[in-house]
Amino acid sequence: MTESNGWSRRALVGAGAGIAAGAALGWTDFAQASTKGGPDKLNFTPDGRYATVPLAKSHITLGAVQSRVVPVELSNLKQTRRANVQHMMDLIDASSSLTGKKDLLFFHEFPITGYYQKWNLADARKVAIEVPGEETEMLGKKAREHGCWLVFGSYVRDPDWPDTLLSITTIMNDKGKVVDKHWKARNIKGVFGENFELFTTSIYDVLDRYIEMYGADAVVPVTRTPIGNIATTSTQREPELMRAMAMKGAEIMLRTATGGFSPLDMQATSLYNGIYTAVANNAASPENKYYFADAGGGGTAIYGPDGEQMNIAKTAFETLVHARIPIADFRARHRQPIVHSEIFLPVYEQYRSKYGPNLFSTYQPKDATDAHRYLSDKARWEK
Repeated sequence: MTESNGWSRRALVGAGAGIAAGAALGWTDFAQASTKGGPDKLNFTPDGRYATVPLAKSHITLGAVQSRVVPVELSNLKQTRRANVQHMMDLIDASSSLTGKKDLLFFHEFPITGYYQKWNLADARKVAIEVPGEETEMLGKKAREHGCWLVFGSYVRDPDWPDTLLSITTIMNDKGKVVDKHWKARNIKGVFGENFELFTTSIYDVLDRYIEMYGADAVVPVTRTPIGNIATTSTQREPELMRAMAMKGAEIMLRTATGGFSPLDMQATSLYNGIYTAVANNAASPENKYYFADAGGGGTAIYGPDGEQMNIAKTAFETLVHARIPIADFRARHRQPIVHSEIFLPVYEQYRSKYGPNLFSTYQPKDATDAHRYLSDKARWEK
């Protein structure tokens, strides 16, 4: 679930390489870097430009799918999880037929597993998927059928990270192949109260080991594809993260949410960084028996590089929001955001966040209550 502002969750719960190097390598080399031991050196050029791979077309059509969120049933795991995937496949068909071909379709955080507050770690690992796996095979068939890229979030189990629960956004190409997996960067801590903390493992929670396994470049991932440089995140209200992605060359920012978010936060991502931003939120979900049907739903939108609203959902129910992006013309004139880092880097270098990194490296909380107990004395700030 998104930790957009605490209130939204309560509503749902209660209710490097340079341009030349980039052109020389195939796009899959960049795409796989964050999941197969990528380089420690950042893929970064400090001259306003950024690494790319050749574009397949001058314009792309982006579709953000506002779909239901229905928790998988522990008593009927395979059938209910498969039903959620089938629903995604049906929506991919509808998205491609009603308003023409989409080059990229983008779903929210939990279209496959759904979300339920009372799941503990063991429960959530049962409902989680593996990537690649049966579910991505099913979705890959639709990607190939419609010739579109797919991006979607999910709870994920990874054999390299046993006894943990990951929140990952998967990027799948138009051939149905998983080309990148973006971990959630961080979970906000100490804001929910009510004996509740998130227990998913984010990059920040195991930062040192994550860098050892995947390289420093993967901490702020940007996937360079023939339809544009794509960054994804389910992190809300952390503009520094979005800016770092934009500095590394993100052209299209795909932000997943479930249970609400700040539209201003989304719009500002585009305005301050001069990039395209889309947010996919859940729809009102009458099929969800655990929450009010309209809890946190609606607001899916796409914003242009000037922060202008290109399209927004007119309903809280399931719908498609889409926009045409002139990616070639945009790339020809786009540069990294202008940031006078020398002014404020000394402040950043001395700043310490309320909770430090690597807190889940030595202990993995077993549920939301255990996470609250474990973190209760870990704050670095005085109360």
